[in-house]
Amino acid sequence: MAWLYLLLAGLLEVVWTTALKYSDGFARMTPVVIILVCAPASLYWLSVAMKSIPLGTSYAVWTGIGSTGAAVVGVIFFNDPVNLGRLFSIVLVVLGIIGLKVFTK
Repeated sequence: MAWLYLLLAGLLEVVWTTALKYSDGFARMTPVVIILVCAPASLYWLSVAMKSIPLGTSYAVWTGIGSTGAAVVGVIFFNDPVNLGRLFSIVLVVLGIIGLKVFTK
């Protein structure tokens, strides 16, 4: 269950960082409300996952999910650049997340 909590925490991180982009510097209320709900929820689920998953693994996976998800959202919704180097780097992060899952008891 801890890995599902960690996945949820990472996905919520993607939601609140995306809302941060939409908030226009905290000028738009709806994205700000999403941030204020999702950021603490993400940290909560991360803390629950950390009861069973080591600190370094939990944090690395959480930030990996968040950074990969944010990169994908950036490409899809914000026209972030796509090139071989960026795609390769994202694949490396995903492989790192998989490696941490595989090699953590």
